[in-house]
Amino acid sequence: DANPEKIGMWGHSLGGYITLRNMVVSRDVKAGVIWAGVIASYPDLLNNWRRRASSPPSGIPTGARRWREVFTQQYGTPEQNPTFWNSISTTSFLSDISGPLQLHHGTADTSVPVEFSEKLEGQMKAAGKTVELYTYQGDDHDITSYFGTAMQRSIEFFDKYLK
Repeated sequence: DANPEKIGMWGHSLGGYITLRNMVVSRDVKAGVIWAGVIASYPDLLNNWRRRASSPPSGIPTGARRWREVFTQQYGTPEQNPTFWNSISTTSFLSDISGPLQLHHGTADTSVPVEFSEKLEGQMKAAGKTVELYTYQGDDHDITSYFGTAMQRSIEFFDKYLK
């Protein structure tokens, strides 16, 4: 019974990556909200992001964590082969995004750099797309201290674009 013209998507962390990627490859999602998203180009991901050390969930091959090494061995570095790296970076295709985007990020996030959201905001604006960015001073990856504020802003954003 869902209205296909009123679909929104919310993602946190790697879910933000999925939200952004979905909005670039499909017209189905009309508005997106991303909290502390892994939403950078592959060169930025290679050089400026590391997941905290932990064991992969069961079923994920241990070699999956070595994607940086595997990709650079096969395709070269971003400096050596920018065509390849840009071709797989969602941020290279923001002109195709299916709707407005709202970003939220804590400035003390130790899992994903706040600069990823700040850079995406600039890229969206440069592409002539609608974007809102909210940063939360001193807050963490889960936006714990400002959770209520971030949630209210997210609801208002979806109401504005989907109701």
